[in-house]
Amino acid sequence: MSFALRHAALMGIALAASSAALAQEAGKPVYRCPGPPVLYTDALTPTEARDRQCRTIEGAPVTVVQGPARAPAAGARPAAAAPAPAAPNASRPGDRVDPAAQRARDTDARRILTDELRREEERLTMLQKEFNNGEPERRGDERNYQKYQDRVADLRASIQRKEADIAALRREIAKLPQ
Repeated sequence: MSFALRHAALMGIALAASSAALAQEAGKPVYRCPGPPVLYTDALTPTEARDRQCRTIEGAPVTVVQGPARAPAAGARPAAAAPAPAAPNASRPGDRVDPAAQRARDTDARRILTDELRREEERLTMLQKEFNNGEPERRGDERNYQKYQDRVADLRASIQRKEADIAALRREIAKLPQ
């Protein structure tokens, strides 16, 4: 096993174990769910855990393994000693955002989504035009009828995907404040 792979595996185990230890201290049951990769979580309800065939590890000793310290790669920039200050409008959990900044974000989001919706509707119109109610014109490379049928099926699937994308964009736009 390579060093990087071994290191990543150890870090994953350490992270899972440390989160399990914190959850046990908080009084939540911690579950170990099978499968690649094995999942340690406290975010499941007992019924979800039972459905996923997870076992509780409450009371089981949790070991946190520290990964080996690595030297920075040649040519890599050294890590900054202090984190960079956050931007004035950056949102952290629990912070309030200035109402004017939030309105600007909402306006930008609405503009971006409406532009995307317009582009998707144009693409849908082009696909429907090419589809021609299920009878698109045959191309020169479609002497074999199966190729033609495959293209018709692909067009039909593309139209359904575009319609689903458009519906999702409309839902997202409807969620935004006016």
